[in-house]
Amino acid sequence: MNIHLAKSAGFCSGVKRAVRLALETAHNKDVPVSMLGDIVHNEHVVRELDLAGIQVVESLDQIESGVLLVRAHGAVPEIYEKARQKGLDIADATCPLVLDIHNVARRLDAEGYQVVVIGDHGHDEVIGIAGQAASSMIVASPEEAGRMFQKKGARLGVVVQSTQDITNVQNILAVLASKCRELKFFNTICAPTTKHQQEIRELPHLHDVIIIIGSYTSANTCRMTSIAKALNPRTYQVESADDVNPEWFRGTDSVGVSAGASTPDTIIRKVIERIREIAEETEQ
Repeated sequence: MNIHLAKSAGFCSGVKRAVRLALETAHNKDVPVSMLGDIVHNEHVVRELDLAGIQVVESLDQIESGVLLVRAHGAVPEIYEKARQKGLDIADATCPLVLDIHNVARRLDAEGYQVVVIGDHGHDEVIGIAGQAASSMIVASPEEAGRMFQKKGARLGVVVQSTQDITNVQNILAVLASKCRELKFFNTICAPTTKHQQEIRELPHLHDVIIIIGSYTSANTCRMTSIAKALNPRTYQVESADDVNPEWFRGTDSVGVSAGASTPDTIIRKVIERIREIAEETEQ
């Protein structure tokens, strides 16, 4: 059985930076280190940081002192301001590419545009982006765009969640363009996501089975699974090697494997090892 691992599979540079900064902060500081929610959407990474002594809290009110670690997804400006008022040190692990989106949203707002964030409602990154401008509106689908903008006349400035599917973005833009007198668009989908999605659109045509590795809480991983499954029904998402089912590989000559941007290399290796074991058992 041939097993092909996508070149883009696994940690992106932003996640690598965030995890490294988190562990360095926990190691070098003699004070409590806390963060609002998980640093990235992957249980294995969360467990590693928990073992390092980093506390996850739901509110700044739960932090008395020490360091606030801002997650890779970023945060709204009010979080930074309240942390400073409490006298907390801030270790900012926000992905630099997400910070770029924050800057674009603020600039569009200052230029008088109605800021539209194309992204998933409730997602941490999207909340952080929308929080940069008082005028922000979040749009997740073309249908929602049609409902939200009834009258033509607005000046819209559009940014995108860094892990969005470009096809969804294009469909939403087509609706928005018909609903406004001016539209200024910045394609802020990050390069790692673009590469992930390019490969995940190619792999299903080349392999019998597709395995996507990553957490079900990871938006970019679930999006990859959705794209691949639409092209190849024999697509399966797993969080670890324990989830790999031998039944998936009956009559299989080749397997394409990819992983979300928050999936550690160790998990990817273990999943591939498990697939190899199944292939050897099948051949005996």
